[in-house]
Amino acid sequence: MWQFPWRYPESIALVFGLLVVGSVLQIFAGPFDFTLLLWPVNGIVGAVIVLLSVLLAVKRKNPLVQWLSGVPMAVALIGGLLILGIFMGLTPQLAHIHPGDKSLGTALGFRQMTTSWPFVILYLLLLLSLGTLIARRLFSFRKADYAFYLNHIGLWLLLFASGLGASDMKRYVMYVREGDTEWRVYNADGEALELPIAIRLNDFIMEEYPPQLAVIDRQSGHAQPEQHPEYLQLDEKPVTGKIDAWDLSVEEYIHEAVRNSDSTYRRVAMPGATPAVLIHAKNRHTGKTAQGWVCGGSTAQLLMTLPLDDTYTVVMTRPDPKRFISDIDVFTEDGAQGHTRLEVNKPYRVKHWMIYQYGYDTEAGKLSSYSSMELVYDPWVIAVYVGILLLAAGSVCMLWMGNRRKEESDGDVE
Repeated sequence: MWQFPWRYPESIALVFGLLVVGSVLQIFAGPFDFTLLLWPVNGIVGAVIVLLSVLLAVKRKNPLVQWLSGVPMAVALIGGLLILGIFMGLTPQLAHIHPGDKSLGTALGFRQMTTSWPFVILYLLLLLSLGTLIARRLFSFRKADYAFYLNHIGLWLLLFASGLGASDMKRYVMYVREGDTEWRVYNADGEALELPIAIRLNDFIMEEYPPQLAVIDRQSGHAQPEQHPEYLQLDEKPVTGKIDAWDLSVEEYIHEAVRNSDSTYRRVAMPGATPAVLIHAKNRHTGKTAQGWVCGGSTAQLLMTLPLDDTYTVVMTRPDPKRFISDIDVFTEDGAQGHTRLEVNKPYRVKHWMIYQYGYDTEAGKLSSYSSMELVYDPWVIAVYVGILLLAAGSVCMLWMGNRRKEESDGDVE
């Protein structure tokens, strides 16, 4: 041990020692504060890592430099990060730790792994090791190594931008009422913050799936049968089904209905309309029948149930949302304006901001008077994408070069 050239034993010992040192720091100093790395500090740290990598690469024949940028060190660092990643995957990650949580996992940083000292130390050392390797190879540049350069530079850029760049990322949830323009959000302390971006909500639109019918106990409210509740899925077409001892048949279904009288409904496509269904029910054992309208109700419509007997009644479940859309205009400080229909999994980008559909008033449903949107500010995301593209291109080139060499070797054998 510790006789040059250093190999796997020394690399594993160093990584293990850094994990121990990081754990001690985590216990006594608490998690690493990434707000200390806000721009331009993260840029300075990146420049220092690059400068150190270049200075070390100048002495590329030094055994210490060769070990730092060699395969054994890379494998040991990746192994250490893999172990931390396993703990991260097995432990629920929390955005905020309760002050009274004194558990061992919390003390060691397992619940906030990416801000723990062991993770940060190995991450920074990996950047230095990878940067030194790249600089070493660039000092002895060969055109034939283009795949290596693409792959490793892309990986370094991806690690740097997604790690040190994460300190500049900001997330907010903005609540905007229909017809209003909002530019304020609230932080974790309930303080109002003004953003350089404003959103006007023109309209909130929701599409719903047809609801279901259930037979419930009028006293307990439990769906029947209690051990394994059964439901009848409604559809635009007439359907029939069985729930417990009752045969149900749908005679008319209106997805957007309003009350026409005390006991009937009619089709009207308007705000506040709600699904309603005319059903016929018959008990298979007693022959007892019942017929009438059932409506799940909304903030604008009263619910209606169909009593079957003294014990059971038919009710309608609340429709599940199929799709909800926010028709919005977006404004920035420099006068730029954009318009989009925001949906789940269809975000909208404006400069360094990404806007996601977040939620709505679930109690009001289609009548929600507001829409909530998540705004994510990430100025480093372009660098992340560039790193991913370079890494992918390098990987493809390496595969192509490997196949070509295999074909050449097979040809030589023949």
